[in-house]
Amino acid sequence: MKHRVVGRRLDRTTEHRTAMFRNMVTSLFRHERIETTTPKAKELKRFADKVITLAKKGTPHARRQANRDVRDVEVLNKLFGDLAGRFEKRPGGYTRIVRVGRRAGDNAEMAMIELVERAAPAEAAGDAEGEKTAKKGKAAEKAPKAEKKPAKKKAEKAE
Repeated sequence: MKHRVVGRRLDRTTEHRTAMFRNMVTSLFRHERIETTTPKAKELKRFADKVITLAKKGTPHARRQANRDVRDVEVLNKLFGDLAGRFEKRPGGYTRIVRVGRRAGDNAEMAMIELVERAAPAEAAGDAEGEKTAKKGKAAEKAPKAEKKPAKKKAEKAE
């Protein structure tokens, strides 16, 4: 009987499973979006939400507890700094799972797990798009100016 047994084994030993989730949660916090199989994503959601809740506490003890799972100092600083502030007012549900289809090799169902509030990457992408549009805008501004100048010269020649 399976009374009060929570979680999927994912056909791995306990050590392999915990190491896999530690690596995956570190990658999730670094990139804020990763693609994996749907069962792994569902289990990772439970794991990641607990770590974000620790980060929201912000105490040194919570930082030590999170350090057990997120061994990268850069990602840990991002977690306790940027991500904790971003999710400060949210009571839970920090991640979202979006199914993206099936993998070509083995037809496994794939899913994308991402942080709900992805402000920093969206701004970075927005800045890049903003620069492109600004460049296009400058080019568009230059073109009418170039057209206006000859028109002024023609007007000056006519006078």
